[in-house]
Amino acid sequence: MIRRTQTIYVTLDPFLSLRGTVLHHFDQFLAGLDEAEFPCIWMTSLTRAQLDEPRRRLGHNHPFIGESGCGVYLPEDYFHLKSGNTIRLGRFTCIPIARPQPAAAEALEELSSDLGISAVSLRSLSPRELSQNTGLPASEAEQIRMRDFDELFFFAGASESHIAKFADETALRGLTLQNLGAFWSLSCGADFGKCIRELGGLYDRALRAHAFRVGVAISPPADSALAIRSDPRLKSVAASCDRTLLLTERQRTSESELPFEVDDDQSDVAMAGVGPPSRRAHNGQNSFSLHSPGVWDDVLAVILSRK
Repeated sequence: MIRRTQTIYVTLDPFLSLRGTVLHHFDQFLAGLDEAEFPCIWMTSLTRAQLDEPRRRLGHNHPFIGESGCGVYLPEDYFHLKSGNTIRLGRFTCIPIARPQPAAAEALEELSSDLGISAVSLRSLSPRELSQNTGLPASEAEQIRMRDFDELFFFAGASESHIAKFADETALRGLTLQNLGAFWSLSCGADFGKCIRELGGLYDRALRAHAFRVGVAISPPADSALAIRSDPRLKSVAASCDRTLLLTERQRTSESELPFEVDDDQSDVAMAGVGPPSRRAHNGQNSFSLHSPGVWDDVLAVILSRK
């Protein structure tokens, strides 16, 4: 099953709505990877229940990293060899990186009580309240709180200073707090980097060679170097992959505008700028405009250039 020496790690959430709608023509990219026989690993905040239908519809049969870096989910019999530390979760063999529930639920309750800051978990809401807060039908909303590891919640009436205090205390207690936009995620040890390294090790053993790890992620509309340094998730992906391709929300104002300088020994790790087409073969292209025509063809061309 595993024949190619490249594995592609994609931050899924920007390309898939909560209703499962494919965004930014992401299915074109998946089709290209399937044709090239490159495994595509989805990295997402979603639960395995939320991913069931999109995985079937898009024909995704590879592992995924779920619940914001809490665990690596392996389809049955995907590898003939296993990591030493695994648990069975539904149809998947899971390599847990964070502690399973109810650890995160208990940690959230304790934090909220100790600090006197109201943190409302989605688990505590009635079905009607859950549907109202997520904007989803009841059946789909219920899948959001069917979590194996992390606890989703929102702050009720907390000021920015209270949220900052809460974040500081989570770090002191060795917990992982992530801002997912509408909600926050609290876990006991989530780490995208550890997930990538665990799964990458399995691919290496299966291939008996290093499986080159390519990360694909959306960068905020800001300098790519700053985005990687300021976003823990992007930083973790870039540090754990051999190369990271960033899709930016804005186009460059000039061909000579490069996101940042790269040391020679770091040139494959998430970092080179994009030059004019005639120079791409020389300096490598790692930054793309998300909204440019043919962006996925360009990304695939870069991936396929290294076989």
